[in-house]
Amino acid sequence: MNPLPRRRFLQAAATFAAAAALAPRLPLASAAQDAEKKPDPALKPKPKRTLKKAVGLGMVGEGATVLEKFQLLKDLGFEGVEVDRPDEALPLAELKQAQEKTGIRVHGVVDSVHWSLPLNSRDAGVRKKGVDGLVAALDDAAALGAVSVLLVPAVVNGDLPYDEAYARSQEAIREVLPHAAQVKVKIAVENVWNGFLLSPLEAARYVDELKSEWAAFHFDVGNVVTYGRPEQWIRILGKRIAKLHIKDYSNKKRDEQGRWKGFEVELGEGDAGYAAVMAALDEVGFSTAPGGNWATAEVGGGDRKRLAQIAGQMDRLFSL
Repeated sequence: MNPLPRRRFLQAAATFAAAAALAPRLPLASAAQDAEKKPDPALKPKPKRTLKKAVGLGMVGEGATVLEKFQLLKDLGFEGVEVDRPDEALPLAELKQAQEKTGIRVHGVVDSVHWSLPLNSRDAGVRKKGVDGLVAALDDAAALGAVSVLLVPAVVNGDLPYDEAYARSQEAIREVLPHAAQVKVKIAVENVWNGFLLSPLEAARYVDELKSEWAAFHFDVGNVVTYGRPEQWIRILGKRIAKLHIKDYSNKKRDEQGRWKGFEVELGEGDAGYAAVMAALDEVGFSTAPGGNWATAEVGGGDRKRLAQIAGQMDRLFSL
């Protein structure tokens, strides 16, 4: 072999080896530079949440008057309450006065007769009284400045079939919707353990078929845990959701102690999966609405200490 070509060959080989040794460093440097340019998705800041905290008035176990109860809630950082109407034992004037003096808002009314006078009763007289009760609840809500009436639309059992419940309850609600539009208060159907509207797809269809901006859904997070995923309900119901009820549910307690015992768990310690719930609420825009939407705790209440605990639990859930 000619010596000169061999020397050139060896020089070329050495140059190639040196370049190869440096090559692994170049992509690493490039990757590091790219990492500096592109933020980690996991570090993406959470959207600003505007949820407003409330409780049911019946949860407030301290205070001799409505005014004292409202002031207690104000001191603890709550913004509103839900009340049952009609209620002859609690005058509207007393609620109005407490609102004006504390700033605590009666944001929602719960129809007080929907269980005893179901809109799907086979008795026309009972249905009529149920409709009258709903109208009275809407009027009281309007007088208080509330924006919705929570309605259990029907009760399904051995004597009240599912299909009749669907048709009769929609018929009754359609009868009342013009009045809801007139007083500008929404009728918000809730998912409860009434054997009815057991799927989010059906619940969405039920509201849509009412064909009114004054028909909506009051979504209870804890009530669906035993047979569904709350975050899936939220994504399917989407803009139909007018209000939230906040509670949790333990499948373990249900299995070991009975169905209703599942609710005896602190907020955030059950199986509702509030991290996923909050992500879904962000996706549909409920938790980030500019004016703020209402989220009302529906758990065992008590004195100042207990209500402060509930407020702290809600704050933690809303920050997930």
